[in-house]
Amino acid sequence: MQNKPQAVILAAGKGIRFHPLTKSCPKPLLKVLNKTILEHNLEQLDNLVSEVILVIGYQGEKIKKFFGNRYKNLKIKYVFQDPQLGTGDAAKTAFTLIKDQFLVLNGDDIYDKEDIKKCLRKYPCILLSRVENSSNFGVVSCSKNFVKGIVEKPKKTVDRLVNTGLYFLPKSIFNFKIKKSPRGEYELTDYANEFIKKEKLFFVVAKNWYPLPYPWYLFEVNEFLLKKEKMARKGKIEKNCTIRGKVIIGKGSTIKSGSYLQGPIYIGENSQIGPNCFLRGPISIGSNCVVGLAVEMKNSIIGDNSQICHLSFVGDSIIGENCNLAAGTVIANLRFDQKSIKVVANGDLIDTKREKFGCVLGDNVKTGINVSIMPGIIIGENAVVGPNSLVMENIPDNSTFFTKLQKVIKK
Repeated sequence: MQNKPQAVILAAGKGIRFHPLTKSCPKPLLKVLNKTILEHNLEQLDNLVSEVILVIGYQGEKIKKFFGNRYKNLKIKYVFQDPQLGTGDAAKTAFTLIKDQFLVLNGDDIYDKEDIKKCLRKYPCILLSRVENSSNFGVVSCSKNFVKGIVEKPKKTVDRLVNTGLYFLPKSIFNFKIKKSPRGEYELTDYANEFIKKEKLFFVVAKNWYPLPYPWYLFEVNEFLLKKEKMARKGKIEKNCTIRGKVIIGKGSTIKSGSYLQGPIYIGENSQIGPNCFLRGPISIGSNCVVGLAVEMKNSIIGDNSQICHLSFVGDSIIGENCNLAAGTVIANLRFDQKSIKVVANGDLIDTKREKFGCVLGDNVKTGINVSIMPGIIIGENAVVGPNSLVMENIPDNSTFFTKLQKVIKK
């Protein structure tokens, strides 16, 4: 491959299943390890492609404002998908800017540079992955080195190779005619199926691909990215602290006396941890955060400007930005019967397949003292949970909840 191809990144979706984290933020701008999902992917593409075409839609202006016209060595152009009619329609939206060969990928999954390189050595090509449960993905059947067909979310399947949404294709793929899928959308997989009727499509099996259909999938992403992150301790560690494993501390941050940190842990800039905290990774804490006296935390992601006040426990949870958990807030992360934890998300009851899972808090959530939150709870953006409350069901955005009232009050 002499000339570097272009890359088309699909970043127009609403991320409904990621609510409430996507209420005020497009999904590609959600942060892990103090970088947005889209930044992580652009870093993988840096020096591999000539330019990036970002297909934006939902809150697209925020993405455009965040990145501008360049990221590191990458030039960035934008096209709007409006209305949003599927991945095939999104990719074709960039048609007039595509020159010839182009890479296309999802803007809200996590890809790895080495896998992308392997795809770029074959042409045309699709990146596949082996998964245990293929029912939520496009299942791909292959013969020798080539793809035979792709079936979206089949009810029954034997194959465990699924479509990651990353392709290396010719512009001419859009010459094929496709119809709307049963979901009422134009699918990129339908273009691919038409293509393989007449042409050969190679495949590569990914070593590191992390889809993000629901918030709790961020835990695997957090752990993967922590492994890749370089060790750096730019903050201050007071006396009588115990640090084990990889613990990354940002500039201006302080680990106060008596704290025990067991990595892998990432702490952003100007955050304060302790005193006398117990943190067990994988953990990602944003910038300008406070983790107060005697807080215990494990396997969690904390957004910027959030405070976990003293004598609290946060386990296997995702906390948005600008949240304040008052003293004694306890997030339960394990069922008594030790069965997998189920979550009501987007109106559906979803089995997370996780034995341990705490909660998801949207941005600007506040809890009073001695609040208890049961496993698998989602608390909406700007919600307030009154003191001494026991939260056993989801709380909508912009609501106030008190156990004594046994009801939700809309603001």
